[in-house]
Amino acid sequence: MTWIKPSFLWMMYRCGWGAKAGQETVLAVEVTRDGFEWALRNACLSSYVRGVHPDRATWQRQLKHAPTRIQWDPERDLHLQALPYRSLQLGLSGEAVRRYADEWTVAISDVPPSHVRSTLS
Repeated sequence: MTWIKPSFLWMMYRCGWGAKAGQETVLAVEVTRDGFEWALRNACLSSYVRGVHPDRATWQRQLKHAPTRIQWDPERDLHLQALPYRSLQLGLSGEAVRRYADEWTVAISDVPPSHVRSTLS
């Protein structure tokens, strides 16, 4: 599964501001609005929610067949402290990964370590 993390601060938290071993390179990937909206339209929540899903079995079937899934994680501030609201993460699998790689991606930019660290100042 490939994850789109639209929140800059959440991404920086996950990679330790580019300082975690094996995660020193940070890339900004720009995708089309149409592609992002397709992913949202074809998504299933990553967790069962009573009232949103008819029942747990239906949710499990939807999750198994959905090309994308939505997950919400705590947003972070510049000091990596959790904030009282959540950030969207969009998991891609199967057809969604192919579309992401072949159709939706319009630009990939290297975010140099000096830029990542200057955000903390």
